[in-house]
Amino acid sequence: MLKNGLILIVMIAFSMIFVNLFISYEGNSELSSLGKYYAENAVSEVGAQNLVTSVVVTYRGFDTLGEVVILFLTAAIIGFFLKLSKVEKNTEDRIKNLKSASEILQTGSKALAPLIFMFGIYIFINGHLTPGGGFQGGAVIATGFVLMLIANPVQKVNHGIISFVESISGLSFVIIGILGIILAGGFLDNHILKLGTFGEILSAGAIPIIYSFIGLKVGSELSGIVGSFNEAQSETEK
Repeated sequence: MLKNGLILIVMIAFSMIFVNLFISYEGNSELSSLGKYYAENAVSEVGAQNLVTSVVVTYRGFDTLGEVVILFLTAAIIGFFLKLSKVEKNTEDRIKNLKSASEILQTGSKALAPLIFMFGIYIFINGHLTPGGGFQGGAVIATGFVLMLIANPVQKVNHGIISFVESISGLSFVIIGILGIILAGGFLDNHILKLGTFGEILSAGAIPIIYSFIGLKVGSELSGIVGSFNEAQSETEK
């Protein structure tokens, strides 16, 4: 009874806080000075058609680096704790303990997974032109990996390849950032390459390359997390 009473008090307190925030909220009628600068100068300075890309990849490049590091640490911690209770089992045991997917799902995954991977790649390559980017494209690639595991739960995940792609992508991302400091005006400055023609695929300097490495890194990290969970689930089915 006392526990339920405390929970009720906490819920009421949080409700009052959010109600006050909702009542006192007033939307901005105009851009802040920083937002106005981005809106007025991003196209000429960065050359990206997508304004969000201009801000995330260049002006706030260190923030993007921090987000990539957080995702890497998350994947590493999940993999570490799942391995603590890992029990080796042969393939026959895993097959006995897992239900096989339907033929429709298996056939559909073979047809759809490559298309999903291509769509994810399209998203991060065109991140400077259309809504999307490295994080969104990487998440789409991971969904294709999830579909493959759902269709074939006993499929062996090659963590070596995933770790290789993740490491190369992360290292290349940092190298491009450092080259921006050396050859241009700052970390991840896209002017290490020519801006190109505005609105075309080969434009916005190094942004398409930066987003490609981010997309590959995010996709490999999320796929690694899913693969680790799948293996842990399979090993506890017995």
